[in-house]
Amino acid sequence: MLKHLLRPCLIAPVLCLTAACTSLYVRSDVNRTLVSSVQCHTFAWAGSFHGKSPLRDTVANPVNEDRLRAAIAAHLSGGVQPVASNADCLVGYGIGSHAMADYPYGWGYPYGWGYPYGWWGPGPYVYREGIIAVDLYDAKSRQPLWHASVEQSLYGVSGTEAEKRIDAAVAAIFNKYPYRAEARAAGTGA
Repeated sequence: MLKHLLRPCLIAPVLCLTAACTSLYVRSDVNRTLVSSVQCHTFAWAGSFHGKSPLRDTVANPVNEDRLRAAIAAHLSGGVQPVASNADCLVGYGIGSHAMADYPYGWGYPYGWGYPYGWWGPGPYVYREGIIAVDLYDAKSRQPLWHASVEQSLYGVSGTEAEKRIDAAVAAIFNKYPYRAEARAAGTGA
C-alpha cells in the first residue's frame, strides 16, 4: 500500500521538472495602442528569403524557411485567412542562430591573471543560440502590431527533428498571439 502512495509522490516532481526543462520561453511585445484598432482578418507575407532576396544569405536552410511559413500559416488559419493582395496584416518571420560565449567559472579566484603567463584557467564555453521570431504588422500603416521570439536551435538538425522543433517554437509563440482571445470568442479557434 505504501508503495502505491509513494510512487506518485516521486513521479510527479520528476515530470514537473522535465516539463519545466523542455518548455520554451517566449519573449513577446504588443503595440497595445495599435492592436486594439486594427482587425486582422486577412494576411500576406511581409517578405521572403526566396529567390534573389538579399536576406537569403541569412537563412542556412530554405526547407526550414518553408517549414516555418507552413507552421505560422497553420496557426493563423482559424481566424486569419491568407490573401494575395489588400491584406489587413502582414506577417514577418525570422529564423537563425549566432554564437554565444559563457564563462562558467567566473573571472575571480582561483583563476585570473598570473605573471608571467597571462590568463589562466578554463576558457569560455561557446555554443550556438537559435532564434525563431514572428512579427505582425498593420498592412496599411506598416506599423508593428506584435513581435514574439523564442530560443530554439536548429543547428545540425534536419528533416522531422527540424520540423518538430519549428512546430514547437511556433506553437509556443502563438500562445502569446494578441488576437487569440478574440478569435476564440468568435468561435473560429485561432
